[in-house]
Amino acid sequence: MKLLSAIVPCYNEEENVPYFYEEFLKNESFFKENNLDFELWYIDDGSKDKTAEEVKKLIQKDSRVHLLTFSRNFGKDAAIFAGFEKAKGDYVACMDADLQDPPSLLPEMFENIWQGYDMVATRRVNRKGEPPIRSFFARMFYRLMNKISDAQIADGARDFRLMTRPAADAIVSMREYNRFTKGIFGWVGFKTKWLEFDNVERKKGETKWSFWKLFIYSLEGITSFSTTPLAFAAVMGMLFCVASFALIIFIIIRTLVFGDPTSGWPSLVCIISLISGVQLLCLGIVGQYLAKTYMEVKNRPIYLVKEEI
Repeated sequence: MKLLSAIVPCYNEEENVPYFYEEFLKNESFFKENNLDFELWYIDDGSKDKTAEEVKKLIQKDSRVHLLTFSRNFGKDAAIFAGFEKAKGDYVACMDADLQDPPSLLPEMFENIWQGYDMVATRRVNRKGEPPIRSFFARMFYRLMNKISDAQIADGARDFRLMTRPAADAIVSMREYNRFTKGIFGWVGFKTKWLEFDNVERKKGETKWSFWKLFIYSLEGITSFSTTPLAFAAVMGMLFCVASFALIIFIIIRTLVFGDPTSGWPSLVCIISLISGVQLLCLGIVGQYLAKTYMEVKNRPIYLVKEEI
């Protein structure tokens, strides 16, 4: 029999754990018909509620369910990576516990895998129920990422994917500390089929992603898979150098023709403020890349395990 390893990262999802298990088991007849077995890995990312206890209840009645608990919250990307490290299946799937990634799509995803695709990815065709401002910035982020990086990410892309063993091994081989999973999925390549589906509301609870967290996460993605911001800083520096030389020539000519005027200090203050702001922006961009380098050379573990069942 072929084995499917399903990775389910969880953070404060005690209400959704049993619901997800029930929905996942609705595919059991499909698995049996196609000679498939499965293992279900719940990765508890340092939850503060009873997520681990709910998973342990499932383990008592189903030996195919496993639990990996972190010592603290390391982030969803670390949880996904831990799941990929533990997954031993011929196929590996990754999906959220809140049921926004419908397990009912798995049969269709397997059909595409069997047609010769290495990876089947999902994307939302709409953002129903999401604030308009958040949707706008999300679309702009995906558009920007596809223009400035080698990691192609479809608008509305989810972490919900099914892939073959070689694709999963490629993802495990990327052991960087600063992880942006959507970018990693796109960067490794492989023949990928995109499945579109309508946005699904969370089954229980509230999202853990605020607008600010998503903004910071988007900056992580941009700096992880593109050096364009550094080029932008360099171009800005050259433009201001050219502008300053042009202004020097203009001032010399003006002084020779009209004398040496002393007025204009308000505009001078504005120019100095503008240039200072651009300098700080460029320093901040360079600082982001230095910070990433700093964290990488520390060579800290991506996650720490508290308990494994």
